[in-house]
Amino acid sequence: MTSEQPTDPREEIIEHLQALRAFALNLTRNGASADDLVQDTLLKAWTKFDLYRPGTNLRAWLFTILRNTFYSKHRKRAREVADVEGQMAARLATKPDHDGRLALADLATAFAKLPDEQREVLVLVGAMGFSVEEAAETCGCAVGTVKSRANRGRRALAEMLGLEQGEDMDLTESATMAVISASHHPATG
Repeated sequence: MTSEQPTDPREEIIEHLQALRAFALNLTRNGASADDLVQDTLLKAWTKFDLYRPGTNLRAWLFTILRNTFYSKHRKRAREVADVEGQMAARLATKPDHDGRLALADLATAFAKLPDEQREVLVLVGAMGFSVEEAAETCGCAVGTVKSRANRGRRALAEMLGLEQGEDMDLTESATMAVISASHHPATG
């Protein structure tokens, strides 16, 4: 037996902040709301750390807390009508200045039209690098459900973007992250 103390998982939380914020941005579609959601997640995680099982996946645990917190708030606000006057949409709209940005804007627009469940799975697996199993654990569903949501999401994106059947639509981590970032931050000058 060694005399080394196991690392306190609380020290690892900082490693997951950027990924948590990106996921929160995807869910909330608003920078300030995403920051609030991450803060709420960290507060809940910190105060409930006695429920965390050492040796399990801390990242998945944190993402599950974030996701559950988001949907709990979302259910509470179910009767609210968001963005009635289109103020949020107007802030997000930018005119692309070349073909690459135009394609990225088209992808961001299509991505935003996906149902929450499909978008969240594509972000977790495509952008965050989660395994299908980790995504299933985070979303509280079966691995097959994650695969199905991802496939339906990819097909829907291909259809919205007018891609021919068999035409490659490779959602790389950087492309997906760019879509998420571009859809949440107004372009500058």
